[in-house]
Amino acid sequence: MTHRLRGLGRLTVAAFALAAPSALFAADADAAEVNLYSARKEELIRPMLDIFTKETGIEVNVLTAKADQLVERIKAEGENSPADVLLTVDAGNLVRAKEAGILDTVESDDLTDHIPAHLRDEENQWFGLSQRARVVFYAKDRVDPAELSTYEALADEKWNDRICIRSSGNIYNQSLMASLISHHGQEKAAEWAEGMVENMARKPQGGDRDQIKAVAAGECDIAVSNTYYVVGMMQSTDENELKAAEAVNVFFPNQDTTGAHVNISGGGVVKGAPNRDEAVTLLEWLASETAQEMYAEVNGEYPVRPGVEWSEFLQSWGTFKADALPMSTLGELNAEAVKTFDQAGWR
Repeated sequence: MTHRLRGLGRLTVAAFALAAPSALFAADADAAEVNLYSARKEELIRPMLDIFTKETGIEVNVLTAKADQLVERIKAEGENSPADVLLTVDAGNLVRAKEAGILDTVESDDLTDHIPAHLRDEENQWFGLSQRARVVFYAKDRVDPAELSTYEALADEKWNDRICIRSSGNIYNQSLMASLISHHGQEKAAEWAEGMVENMARKPQGGDRDQIKAVAAGECDIAVSNTYYVVGMMQSTDENELKAAEAVNVFFPNQDTTGAHVNISGGGVVKGAPNRDEAVTLLEWLASETAQEMYAEVNGEYPVRPGVEWSEFLQSWGTFKADALPMSTLGELNAEAVKTFDQAGWR
């Protein structure tokens, strides 16, 4: 059985920072357990954690909050932290956690053999556990896919007032910008950002699902979104979300150049983890074929483990060339990406 902190989602930041670790994780001292600090929504990981507990007998105590809050909490708790595993999204957040000095090196053949090198930290302090592509979704009735080609081409004048995309404060956009800086240099990336600002149909607002809804509503013709959001909309019981998702098609940019931009969700073992063996076991299990298939089927994400079959829905979109840029680069260039956005007036 997977445990969750009752009422954690309603805690204020102050209460979250002050709550005593012993109050957060009270469990049978004789039971095998692992304390998971997670920035992922509980509904996305609960099915996997339940199966993990059933297969291993290890109980999972989950504390959920935003990535920055979790990192700061672990730092504040210091040696008294009950945290065993940090789970979050985006390579940028994982690199920040490593730079904060809260992650530990893990020696595991299971992880290094099954997770490609560019999807994990070179010192094995964090590991990608699922992939998501940040690509273009276009209005079926207003855009010919032959018009689309690359991320860089989205800055062309023909897309003036036709693009919807999130704010520059969004970590997913920051990582996309970091990839462009890595491939082309800061000057070219800045020119791209300026062109994108000119081509926005509206000021950046809302999340990825909101960009898709805006295309469906005719506010813009194309949107940039992570793939799994649209998969979620296609599987939604909300009729408005389903209709919005049905109004768009997917396009994977840069297939003749660098490949479509991908990012990861991932995790690492917290330094000083009180249940270190169980923490490593959890990470290894999340990289197993069982968990990787669930990332695809349940979450609409792409497996990191080669050879694991994609879900039927993901297969329907076809295969694509993915950018093989090391995930660590996205975090290392984050500050430069934010600066580039600011200079371009992307808010």
